[in-house]
Amino acid sequence: MPSPKLPPAAEQAGFLATLAGDGRRLLTLVGLSLVLSGGFALFLAATRQLLPHDVAYLGVVASEICGASDGRILHFMFHDRAAFGGAVVATGLLYAWLAEFPLRQGHAWAWWVLLLSGILGFSSFLAYLGYGYFDAWHGTATALLLPLFGVGLGRSFRRLPGPRQLRSVGQSAFAGQWRSRAGVGRACLLVMGLGMVLAGFTIVAVGMTSVFVPQDLHFLNLTTKQLMVLSPHLIPLIAHDRAGFGGALASCGVALFFCVWCGAPSPSLWQVLALAGGVGFATAIGVHPLIGYTDFSHLAPAFVGLGLFVTGLWLSYPSMHGPQRQQSPYYPDELPRTVSA
Repeated sequence: MPSPKLPPAAEQAGFLATLAGDGRRLLTLVGLSLVLSGGFALFLAATRQLLPHDVAYLGVVASEICGASDGRILHFMFHDRAAFGGAVVATGLLYAWLAEFPLRQGHAWAWWVLLLSGILGFSSFLAYLGYGYFDAWHGTATALLLPLFGVGLGRSFRRLPGPRQLRSVGQSAFAGQWRSRAGVGRACLLVMGLGMVLAGFTIVAVGMTSVFVPQDLHFLNLTTKQLMVLSPHLIPLIAHDRAGFGGALASCGVALFFCVWCGAPSPSLWQVLALAGGVGFATAIGVHPLIGYTDFSHLAPAFVGLGLFVTGLWLSYPSMHGPQRQQSPYYPDELPRTVSA
């Protein structure tokens, strides 16, 4: 029996090009990889383990650092790493949703959101190099994911139908009244996303300059000079954690803001927002009482964000899940517009 004849296009397609497809599967893979990477960071924080290159860079045994100031130095480092892991997991979830839902339907705004958020996330790797610390594991992960992300963006952009300009991210998918329950709920989520971006940039700036805020030093019960005596590389390592967390938070905030602004009301959007925000706030807030860092002024912005998040999800639930979800002229339907590979 003769073997089936392949279409001419399939015969000519290369192996790697076939695996890459239209680029979306690569972008989804990047999102899932970020979820795994963030999960690994959370595991290290939960088990309170320093990586081998961290210990080698410090030049001292980890147990010696742990004994200083009642172990608060390591607790402080792990609180930054737990928050970083949660932000990376949340970003990965949003990337997977963007690739598998609006980008699959051919909406250009999703492509631009991935690009803008990705630029912030990947470039934050450079924010802490001024202190002289190069995280080999973080660098390796970036070197592996960045080409996948770039190829995925390149292939998916060529297959976008219709207008593909950046201005697509400026058009809101919400067609209802902003004073309505759905409008107030969406506004709460938008303000939360914007707050995440501003907080992320602030944390990056602090990590690149003073490293600590007064509440940090009060918790540590040490001065920067005393930290330098313990190890001259300790502050650069902490600065690396701070800048990494700030970059991840800003990247996640950009993705979340535009998912809410441009995304049509749907159960999948509500669910990914709930998952991403739940993981992010659980780690960013939950780690503080575990280590005894409960300064109210330090946690107040996070609690404000949590209030906006819970309120926004509650108010927007009917419009996201109801049978008569409001639609906009810009985003008139939710029927898949499959982009050919």
